[in-house]
Amino acid sequence: MTILQALILGIIQGFTELLPISSSAHLALTPWLLGWPDSGLAFDVALHLGTLIAIVAYFHEEWRRLALAAVSLVKTRRAETPEEKRVIFLLLATSPAGIAGVLLEDAAETVFRSPVIIATNLIVLGVVLWAVDRFMSRERGMESLGWKGALFVGLAQCLALVPGVSRSGSTITAARALRLTRESAAVFSFLLSMPITLAAVVFKLPDAVREAESMVPLVVGVVAAAGSAWVAIAVLLRYVARRSYGVFAVYRVVFGALIFYLIYARGL
Repeated sequence: MTILQALILGIIQGFTELLPISSSAHLALTPWLLGWPDSGLAFDVALHLGTLIAIVAYFHEEWRRLALAAVSLVKTRRAETPEEKRVIFLLLATSPAGIAGVLLEDAAETVFRSPVIIATNLIVLGVVLWAVDRFMSRERGMESLGWKGALFVGLAQCLALVPGVSRSGSTITAARALRLTRESAAVFSFLLSMPITLAAVVFKLPDAVREAESMVPLVVGVVAAAGSAWVAIAVLLRYVARRSYGVFAVYRVVFGALIFYLIYARGL
């Protein structure tokens, strides 16, 4: 892999991981569209290190409060403050995806990366995202989620193992279905991404390092992903404070339709 290819894939990863448009779809399809060698799941996951850095840095004050709340939970074994309840919610929502990731790892690296499957998921979840965002009320904050709601969002996150679904797209859609405000849904999705992303990076980064002919492209990709992810967080939070997720739903449908057209045009 060249440095330029790693730079482009890193920028794509950072933007698309936190917007509800599926980073896995874009990382799997970019080499296919441009005629590059498939970067592989290990490299894709390694790029998540950049996203992880951006999430921790952007929400550093929130993570500090959550860490203190976690310590208090261990001591008192009672969740009373909003931060302590949020720790419980994040733990509950993380568990299903962790289990699913272990069970479906092989499929995620092979059959799930089919362009037909990716295009279908882009379109289907795009429609679902639009419908849920359009017709659900926007009156609840994150503190009203409850343990059942947190588990529901966590189960939705499992769907993101299939490229085209989108981790942020599935969790934001689930949170909006529970009537969380657009901004609360986005923030919970961002916070929820940290534990599962950290686990994936720890598990897959050694593979990416072993497979890399040179560490330079990998480092370039991670740095690019961190920078673009920071921008994506800031842009999305400001955008959804005033507008709907409809533009992302339209993008998903158009992108999915384009992939189907290219499959047909190439005779695949």
